[in-house]
Amino acid sequence: MKIKLLCSSFLFFSSVVFADMQTEINHLLSYVGSTDCRYERNGDMHTGIEAVAHIKKKYDYYLDDIESTEDFIKYSATKSKMSGQYYLIHCPDKSPIKSRDWLKAELTSYRKKTN
Repeated sequence: MKIKLLCSSFLFFSSVVFADMQTEINHLLSYVGSTDCRYERNGDMHTGIEAVAHIKKKYDYYLDDIESTEDFIKYSATKSKMSGQYYLIHCPDKSPIKSRDWLKAELTSYRKKTN
């Protein structure tokens, strides 16, 4: 009985954690897709919508390695695996910032609002 309860608790906790992670990832994808900032990959500039399409492809590829929202950022939205170049975000009237830092700042802000 104790083992059954423990397993049920673990499954419930795991599904809650996954749901929270997926909600955060969906928020970040929406954030990227709706931004006026430009996403630079390997020297080419992209809109937020184009960036989301690319990030989703990488997310699908690395899905088995992603265990947290931070992993999502690391594997899907940080840098080119082929060139090793970091993705940069160019927002109006601001210096370019690494996408990793930009997304982590938004994740921190989102978590403060939702907790």
